[in-house]
Amino acid sequence: MQIHVVKTGETLTDIAKLYNTTESAIASVNGIPAPYTLVIGEALVIPIVGSFYIVKEGDSLYQIATRLGLNYLEIARINNISPWQPLSIGMKLYIPPLPKSNIEVNAYAEPIGGEVSENLKNSVMSAAPYLTYLAPFSFQVNRDGTLRRPPLDDFPTIARNNRVILMMVVTNLEEGLFSGDLGRVILESEELQNTLIDNIISTANELNFRDVHFDFEFIPSELKDNYVRFLEKAKRRLENEGFLMSVALAPKTSGEQTGQWYEAHDYPRIGKIADFVVLMTYEWGYSGGPPLPVSPINEVRKVVEYAVSTMPSNKILLGQNLYGYNWKLPYVENGEYAQALSPVSARNLALAQRVNIQYDETAQAPFFEYTDDEGIEHIVWFEDARSIQSKFNLIKEFNLRGISYWKLGLAFPQNWLLLDDNFLITKRG
Repeated sequence: MQIHVVKTGETLTDIAKLYNTTESAIASVNGIPAPYTLVIGEALVIPIVGSFYIVKEGDSLYQIATRLGLNYLEIARINNISPWQPLSIGMKLYIPPLPKSNIEVNAYAEPIGGEVSENLKNSVMSAAPYLTYLAPFSFQVNRDGTLRRPPLDDFPTIARNNRVILMMVVTNLEEGLFSGDLGRVILESEELQNTLIDNIISTANELNFRDVHFDFEFIPSELKDNYVRFLEKAKRRLENEGFLMSVALAPKTSGEQTGQWYEAHDYPRIGKIADFVVLMTYEWGYSGGPPLPVSPINEVRKVVEYAVSTMPSNKILLGQNLYGYNWKLPYVENGEYAQALSPVSARNLALAQRVNIQYDETAQAPFFEYTDDEGIEHIVWFEDARSIQSKFNLIKEFNLRGISYWKLGLAFPQNWLLLDDNFLITKRG
């Protein structure tokens, strides 16, 4: 699989000829509608076997091979060149498919408005072949230790048909927000905790969930030990019943990080208890905050580096967003929320506004700016093939357990193609 960034003057015909494929094949896998108009700066996934490396200044065959984990003599043989000849800038080297490692893949699916929309159902069906876990969001804890269930529709059938484990996401959401007060009510009462765990086990057995996933957020910092003890208790009970137990963790970069989102999430202790964790590494740019990349690779890397210093890397799923945001400028604190949009929608918006897509190399994230018909300026940060590949490379570098997507429902076909090209998906269902 090749990633190609569109340059000024290029057409889809030109690009198809360059890689010996067809316009329709490229358009189909990238979600480009006819008449196949391209956006300067957009990243395209080219559906070919293997890929091509374009030689840059300072490259040598040995350096390229080492970077890719290949033998330089083999690259020379495949490309019918001498292994000792100097490489010219712009030279195109064919790279055969790289070995794939096994990973686990989770995706959250959040029904809105009390029902599973047709769009969400179709999204779940399309993603299921690439998933280890499917996580309907969420089973909300009530103050008496009972649970409020989300609509599941055909999710159990889709999971069963695709050998996907259903993940039971248990949250302290109350009236649409994570509630520290609700967390306190549960975590300060042994009786309520026992009731809650009883209800979790009976519900999981009834609905055939095999992993119980705790996503308790904004827990008061003084309840950190309470939360750890609750997870220890839950783990003992769940393990005895044959369930896995996983935990969502706020994206911390140190054990001393302050803030209510972070302080009760004790990486070393929770990492020891849980079968695996999900790092929520997708919250730098968010709908109510200032314009930023949602998951900039430089910041994500800091979280991963801290996480692997506290727990085995094979317990860690890297969190990844499947969306971007469109902010109005200037940003006003506590003002209008940014609009969420899919990578495909973001690309089409750039096309409609006739602006180029730019790329932040530090954050490894695409963005563009435009002025709407009312004279209001906008900036859009989103994801593309380049940004998602940088996350896949991070997973490989740190030998992580896998990746967890928040959330299904927005179109990003490039992601699934590249996921399949990079990894073998573990199936446990």
